Amino acid sequence: MSHTIAAVSTGSQISAIGIIRLSGDDCITVADRVFTAQSGKSLLDIPDRKLVLGVLRDRQERVIDQCMAVVSRNPHSYTGEDTVEFHCHGSPAVLAAGLDALYRAGALPAKRGEYTKRAFLNGKLDLTQAEAVIDLIEADTADAAANAAGQVGGVLQKKLAPIYDDLTNLCSHFHAVLDYPDEDIEDFALDSYASMLRSHAKALYALLQTYGQGRILRQGVAAAIVGKPNVGKSSLLNALAGYDRVIVTDIPGTTRDTVEESVMLGATRLRLIDTAGIRETADTVEAMGVQRSREAMENADLVLFVCDGSQPLTQEDQDIIDLCLNHENAIALVNKSDLGARVDPSDLPFMAVISICAKTGQGLDQLADMVEAMFAGQAPCDGSILTNARQYDACRRSYEALLRCLRGLQLGQTPDAVLTDVEEAMEAMGEVTGATVREDITARIFERFCVGK
Repeated sequence: MSHTIAAVSTGSQISAIGIIRLSGDDCITVADRVFTAQSGKSLLDIPDRKLVLGVLRDRQERVIDQCMAVVSRNPHSYTGEDTVEFHCHGSPAVLAAGLDALYRAGALPAKRGEYTKRAFLNGKLDLTQAEAVIDLIEADTADAAANAAGQVGGVLQKKLAPIYDDLTNLCSHFHAVLDYPDEDIEDFALDSYASMLRSHAKALYALLQTYGQGRILRQGVAAAIVGKPNVGKSSLLNALAGYDRVIVTDIPGTTRDTVEESVMLGATRLRLIDTAGIRETADTVEAMGVQRSREAMENADLVLFVCDGSQPLTQEDQDIIDLCLNHENAIALVNKSDLGARVDPSDLPFMAVISICAKTGQGLDQLADMVEAMFAGQAPCDGSILTNARQYDACRRSYEALLRCLRGLQLGQTPDAVLTDVEEAMEAMGEVTGATVREDITARIFERFCVGK
């Protein structure tokens, strides 16, 4: 028997509508103690999924709000339990008073992610769908939202389920023959499963290849802005952010540490990293900033090299260019175009060179188009992309176990030895869907959620 929980599911800000959600075996009875339907009917007699107008009252019978109530009985609810929702006016004071009334009527405060966790434990969602719920809530681009919505709909689960089922059938066939030798069971021939194992290994490999796109889809493109001091790196970050995020002066070396800001550049989410000007310096603090700049370059998905186009290139510029050319994705930005050009694009050995003015915003649209083209993924954002590091690691271990299976077949290992790797592949894959996930992993996953979801 599940205890009744209650929480506000629409956040704490003022809004037109605020929703209080209850779930649990006694939730309808608890809700009925504080709600009076305009029709005079008890919530216990209200049909499922029908909005009912009424009044929410506190313990002193004072009116808290005139609102709508809707009942969804198990198993036809989000959590798989009886649920009730009150659709109130979105005043934080109203919602707090409504929650207090429900707590006094017998409900308990919901924990972070408890509604979705109950949905998972009650078989309404598998783990890929449950994790996608928070990804959908936190999505900040249309592609990220589309992929998360696809995973909530079960797209990733449908890709993995046939693999898991086939491995289960393989193991069960072997053990059936081993445990019941006198039964009329088809002889177990491990070689007959080789084609299936190769096919599933290829499918997992293809899925793993989507993680680079998925990581960027979820986290954004980590873009390090690099260059020598006083070329306009901080001005560029401020222009892209839309406000003065970083102090800008004419004094070289103003930025002494990396500064990060998340911005939308066209349709792409960028995690901009403004770095200290890279140069030789005797200043201990500035030298530490320069070292962090180099580390930011190494870890970035994209490097934006900025030079002052109104001045000839220097050896300091050239040294930084040499570092940039070691990076897979680099764009050269010739800044200060409003002051006249002393740097020709042909002087810069980059595949992509754009003339910009951070002060006026000239050239930033072209930069947005170039970044979008550079990081446009090949896989459709339909839920079939791996965006989760935990899921990626489990799929990788499953793939590697299948490779060991195939090598074992080639070496003529005994079926029981090969099946050890098959079972490892199943266990790792089960961590993705929730079929074999440990309790501590489950708890950690739902800690990411907000209260009320």
